Amino acid sequence: MSKYYLPFENPLKEIDEKIFFFKNQEATSDNASILVKLREERISLVQKIYSSLTRWERIQLARHPDRPYSLDYINYLSPNFVELHGDRHYMDDTAIVAGIGNLDEFKIAWIGQQKGRNTKENLYRNFGMMRPEGYRKARRVMKLAEKFGLPIISLMDTIGAYPGIGAEERGQGEAIARNLIVMSGLKVPIIGIVIGEGASGGALGIGLCDRMLMMENSWYSVISPEGCASILFRDAKRAEDAANALKPIPSDLEEVGICDEIIKEPNGGAHRDFSSSAKSLKKSLVENINVLSRTNPDKFLDNRIKRYSKLGYYTEN
Repeated sequence: MSKYYLPFENPLKEIDEKIFFFKNQEATSDNASILVKLREERISLVQKIYSSLTRWERIQLARHPDRPYSLDYINYLSPNFVELHGDRHYMDDTAIVAGIGNLDEFKIAWIGQQKGRNTKENLYRNFGMMRPEGYRKARRVMKLAEKFGLPIISLMDTIGAYPGIGAEERGQGEAIARNLIVMSGLKVPIIGIVIGEGASGGALGIGLCDRMLMMENSWYSVISPEGCASILFRDAKRAEDAANALKPIPSDLEEVGICDEIIKEPNGGAHRDFSSSAKSLKKSLVENINVLSRTNPDKFLDNRIKRYSKLGYYTEN
């Protein structure tokens, strides 16, 4: 039984509690019959709940405390991963992990925003909010990747760049902007993946890429629904309305050309069956690296200009 249920999952919680209760009762034919019936009801309920998720419900799944984080994917897909630390200017930023490791036969430069599982870990990881030195660390590893001809895989999962005074004093905006300049001209493939939350410049600072993948229950937007609701409606409680206005989920972004591919998740989210989710992601990554690795290195800049020039749409009166 899951330790944590989202509000829309409460009907599932109730039936799981019943299943748990009868599993721990005396093994009688009546109890066995009840268990069979409850499990059949659960299968039907799971299908009903997760087959028609709203935008807001997908955003809640992206924030689920049991959801896989960057290091979960990196350690699973690249067991020989070696983490590199520091930006060579100020300090190491633990809100981001970066280093080198294999993905099957490919040598990869991995970059990933990392949240914590509990209060202690979140304080250590700064809740996944990168400081300027984090973006500079990422840029250092990107340049290392280009030097040795390694594809870059960037995993995005953040509520935004850290807005503290110290971060601003050390050049938060400049660090993000500099990354965009550098990433646009790198002569190696870059694959971006939104594995959970992709909020604002915090995600974009490591998100310029040749191919954008999104896990099925993730979101990517210029602002969080709560932040948008606070500005538009003067009421953060209208976050669901804001989510519908922002259209930040994978199917929305695929429609306008921002998302290139949606990675399917098990019913209930990636945390329900991490191995299955990781294998689906691996399959897509290998396929995309195979394609992008055949690109002439001198063509990456032109291809990125074309890619980003086509995004979005506008109308003239």
